[in-house]
Amino acid sequence: MSEAQQASSLKTAIEKHREFLFPAVALYYQEPIALVKGEGEYVWDTEGNRYLDAFGGVLTVSVGHANPDVNAAIIEQTKTLQHISAIYANHPQSDLAEKLAEITPGDLQKSFFTSSGTEADDTAILAAKLATGRGEIVVLRHSYSGRSATALSTVGHSSWRPIPSQVAGIVHARAPYCYRCPWKMTPDNCGAACAEDVRDVIETTTTGEIAAFMAEPIMGVGGFIVPPDGYFERVEEITRKHGGLFIADEVQTAWGRTGDKWFGIEHTGVKPDIITSAKGMGNGVPIGWTIATAEVADKFAGPTFATFGGNPVSMAAGLAVIKFIEDNDLRTNARVVGDYLRGRLEELKEKHAIVGDVRGRGLMQGIELVKDRETKEPAADAVLRVFEETKRRGVLIGKGGLYGNVIRTGMMLNSTKDNVDELVAALDAGFEVVA
Repeated sequence: MSEAQQASSLKTAIEKHREFLFPAVALYYQEPIALVKGEGEYVWDTEGNRYLDAFGGVLTVSVGHANPDVNAAIIEQTKTLQHISAIYANHPQSDLAEKLAEITPGDLQKSFFTSSGTEADDTAILAAKLATGRGEIVVLRHSYSGRSATALSTVGHSSWRPIPSQVAGIVHARAPYCYRCPWKMTPDNCGAACAEDVRDVIETTTTGEIAAFMAEPIMGVGGFIVPPDGYFERVEEITRKHGGLFIADEVQTAWGRTGDKWFGIEHTGVKPDIITSAKGMGNGVPIGWTIATAEVADKFAGPTFATFGGNPVSMAAGLAVIKFIEDNDLRTNARVVGDYLRGRLEELKEKHAIVGDVRGRGLMQGIELVKDRETKEPAADAVLRVFEETKRRGVLIGKGGLYGNVIRTGMMLNSTKDNVDELVAALDAGFEVVA
């Protein structure tokens, strides 16, 4: 081993990260941590410190770190067949596709597997264009769909768009952001007025005939923005009137996270033409997925494939995750524990003036921090200070929102009320620090 190699081997993971990775791959915290182990709801760093993972690797670890059942399925599959690409059939892929056709809402039937949510959304947009023969897509401001050229063009955050749109025909309607409603209405009396902006955008910025409308049932990176009742039902009507398909981006909201249902869109009356997902579907194993009605899928021109789409190991993991959620009734648990979490967060809102809004569904709950409840001026600096305090108390959380002032939590579907109490105690201490 050369002197340079010896010196490199002594560097910490964080030092190597800073030296050898793109600077854009930023790390949380003033003193970043390197994680070496995960088990259930907890992770450990290189110093042996244990943390409650209340963000789940950005809502990706859905049934616990190193879940024994999921790991067993992965290990067993690696013993027989690890990769062949989608040019050959394999049982894990076919079995998962069959299961997904069974549990998805409406008439969704045919799947296309990839490696990430970005690819899944790209596939959905291409499928919609091919199926309709049209090229314009309506998305929402504050949305996030990934980092390809197409996905970046749909993103509704300037902070996540390093270059201008590279794909023509993508237009942005107003987000159903009730806390910052531009019409100064409330969810109780608005009649989902924001849905009409979708109609206005179609009629004024497109040809009037669109390929699709695409949105997250709850906007993830946008800060867990939850639309008012009736919003998606009205948007579906508008979309179909103008010839478009409805795409539900379930990368963060699927797999029971919102409670009781498999998918976030199921809390509405909408039956999507296409659903996409990733993240929690594999519990940390790279996976992306697009499902469509047979009518849409059959118009997708080929040949095409994704090299790692349908990978037998990823497919085995996906099947194991779904089975674990079913066997342990985790959709119900997400609702029960999620309701308890929401109640505890509302208590924090009553106690701390810096908490402007609490919102979400199930185990997808966000807390928007503001400097003043009247002006609603974002308090992004306070989020960073809360981060440091919760980390000091052994709890990891996430953040988001256009202004970086929303604390995001993504507890695992098998979390307990004790885990919630641990999270809330750390948040309470963090809010005291910034009071």
